[in-house]
Amino acid sequence: MSTSILNFTLNNQPFTAQLEDGISLMDVLREQAGLISPKNGCAPQGSCGACTVIVDGKAVSSCAVPAKNIAGKSVLTLEGLTGKERDIFARAFSYSAAMQCGFCIPGIVVRAKSLLTKNPIPTRDEIAVALNNNICRCTGYIKIIDGIELAGKALRGEPLPEPDYSGKVGSSLPKMDGEKFAMGERPYIDDITMPEMLYAAFLFSPHPRIKILKIDYSEAQKLEGVERIITAKDVPGQRKQGLIYKDWPLFIAEGEITHCISDILAGVVACDARTARRTVERIKLEYEILPGVFEPEEALKPDAPQVHSDHVNLLSKSIIKRGDVDKALAESAFVETRTFETQMIEHAFLEPESAIAFRNNGTVEVLSQGQGVFDDRKQIASFLGLPEENVKVTLVTNGGAFGGKEDMSVQGQVALMAMLTGKPVKVTLTREESIRLHPKRHPIKMTYTVGCDKDGKLTAVRARMIGDKGAYASVGTKVLERAAGHACGPYNILHSDVEALAVYTNNLPCGAMRGFGANQAAFAIEGMMDILAEKVGIDGWEMRWRNVVDIGDTFCTGQVFERAVGIKKTLLAVKDIYYSSKYAGIACGIKNVGIGNGMPEYGQAIVRIHRDETITINTGFTEMGQGFCTVMIQFFCDVTGVDPRKVRVDIDTTQPTPCGMTTASRATVLGGRAVIEAAKKMKKELDAGNTIHDLAGKEYFGEVVIDYTTALDAKTNKPITHMTFGFATQVCILDEQGKLKKFIAAHDVGRVINKKLLEGQLEGSIHMGLGYALTEDLKLTNGVPDSFKFRSLGVLRAKDMPETEIILIEEHESEGPFGAKGVGEIGLVPTAGAVASALYKFDGIRRYKLPMKDSVAAKAMK
Repeated sequence: MSTSILNFTLNNQPFTAQLEDGISLMDVLREQAGLISPKNGCAPQGSCGACTVIVDGKAVSSCAVPAKNIAGKSVLTLEGLTGKERDIFARAFSYSAAMQCGFCIPGIVVRAKSLLTKNPIPTRDEIAVALNNNICRCTGYIKIIDGIELAGKALRGEPLPEPDYSGKVGSSLPKMDGEKFAMGERPYIDDITMPEMLYAAFLFSPHPRIKILKIDYSEAQKLEGVERIITAKDVPGQRKQGLIYKDWPLFIAEGEITHCISDILAGVVACDARTARRTVERIKLEYEILPGVFEPEEALKPDAPQVHSDHVNLLSKSIIKRGDVDKALAESAFVETRTFETQMIEHAFLEPESAIAFRNNGTVEVLSQGQGVFDDRKQIASFLGLPEENVKVTLVTNGGAFGGKEDMSVQGQVALMAMLTGKPVKVTLTREESIRLHPKRHPIKMTYTVGCDKDGKLTAVRARMIGDKGAYASVGTKVLERAAGHACGPYNILHSDVEALAVYTNNLPCGAMRGFGANQAAFAIEGMMDILAEKVGIDGWEMRWRNVVDIGDTFCTGQVFERAVGIKKTLLAVKDIYYSSKYAGIACGIKNVGIGNGMPEYGQAIVRIHRDETITINTGFTEMGQGFCTVMIQFFCDVTGVDPRKVRVDIDTTQPTPCGMTTASRATVLGGRAVIEAAKKMKKELDAGNTIHDLAGKEYFGEVVIDYTTALDAKTNKPITHMTFGFATQVCILDEQGKLKKFIAAHDVGRVINKKLLEGQLEGSIHMGLGYALTEDLKLTNGVPDSFKFRSLGVLRAKDMPETEIILIEEHESEGPFGAKGVGEIGLVPTAGAVASALYKFDGIRRYKLPMKDSVAAKAMK
């Protein structure tokens, strides 16, 4: 590898770097200058903007700029802004709640700096256009634009508003470490280095289904800088892991058959990442290509290739039967049947998978970005053949997840590498590898037959769903179970017959993604509502008003609603704008809070008082941008009256807080109640006359257990499948050209804990839901994505987002902390249905398949 000297100006200082063949400006900045604000989200694609820097006055994606082109030029990174500029951007973005996971924000701040230098008073539209080369998957851009506007005013001399640090429930307490996130100072895993650290890369299966004849690394291991090459034969424990079914081998062995292109065949540990990747290319693989199966209907045929040798291709069947559907349909005034299809979706979190592992006094420690550190620990220990107490997993706040980091990705392999080499090992996937590896949103085909009487009152639903599970189970049984349970939407239907199948194929695995089956079902049932409304001769709002559930009504699973049902209030909140808009579409949504279906659920928290009078809250739930840590601090401070700036939240497996996976919109409810219980114990001692100084060294434990839900197939006259539900009504308004004009979302949230963070969650959900409805689609051909480019995924840019209005309805939930419900998923459940409804108003075309790329609204976003 040839090298030469590269000289340029970095942050107003001369800088000399070693120029190697093929390296980018981002590589130089991160690896040689030691700067972490330029983030690697998609290198070398230059599509996400997380690595944005300014070169000779122009904002560029540094991962796509060859380092050799920078000779003699001036480069400005976020670290090089003046102290005043850094302070203004940090405070403006924090005050505006302009970041969630935060991974994209340093690049966006650099873009904002470039814009405001050239145009000190930009309009919101001009800001949105300027952000066209920057992707944010979390926020929906609205609060980012707020933050840039506010920073612009401060740079012009206007004072910044003071944040609310009361810590009270209902206040907009700034996000924990928000200013550090904005400035790129909060490290993600790929930003962390350790002495003697080694780096890893993987050899993936080149085809979905092959028989591995030989993995020959005899020549590859001779390359300079290679520490070790690891295959299945090096695994001391259980190779197959999984959250529900242990069907996912972390390495495929010689003589075995792969299941999809996600499969890892070998791992290289080397002195640096480039050496590791070059070595992977030298491994010689002998294999036989076998026929695969790529459609779930085909996979169910008797002569189909069996994806797993020890399991038939039908993974699970979820069945709901209530009442007499045949009789109810026969007596209905109107009966309609339609088939709906939803697509595979890539999570597109900005931070690719990354992990670090090292040995420490007989313990293997792992820095994880996963959604459940205790589940990670259990699987890693099993894989390594170690007791769980010999494995420690610490969450490093991740750069987005949306369900895609529930399953283990690379944590197990990197832990093995650290155990075998005795040195710290880090691996970070490329964007292509990330798309290969983690589970996606399930494509589901749904055939619905729905009836109603002459007045539009729904009588019965028959639904048949078949979901493409891909190669591994992940949590697919629960996704299809959830789709079945939400098949009737938020409507009171006494007769239902639902069957949902999860089917193995040789496609990429599918698992959890925001909405978890509820949004697929919602697209179908909301489409049927509009079809039947037209038959009856009433509009979409009236059809829903006549059918939505209330207290005493019954959910699809048979659960009777006993409290906190705010769906009618959400309908009333959007009534006027729906009727006053020419091209307005409407849809309602329901989403369970908590996993339920008979699974006991726990929330635990430990409050620890330190001698410097700071306080730590330990819990097992994951912070992934949703603001979990911040609202936990608010719960604690509202009870105790402590200044929130003295409180932090830590998440690792060293404390007895095994809450399980951060999923099903449950972390706020379960974690919050546990924190409140612990805080009350501390408050009792404060009320007794003790000061925080007096309590130094003490701990307070809080716990909540939800163990009363029933399984979907439980034989009971009173099923309780979930502890509570969120409800929503959304309205999509198109302009005279059929483009998105405005989107209104009215949500029953139980209680507003932090208004700005809550709005941001819903705005981000709507952004994701609009992409789901109109543009996003991960297309596969014979199990392989047609493109691995970030830009091809169809994620909406800032200029694509319409004006958005959030209406928050507070319907007190007694099971929730201070009456709150979880809102992490409900925000996109009705979105596609509302868009389809609006499109039909505009052009008279019923659309049954996502994404609706043929529409004017979608074409306007290209």
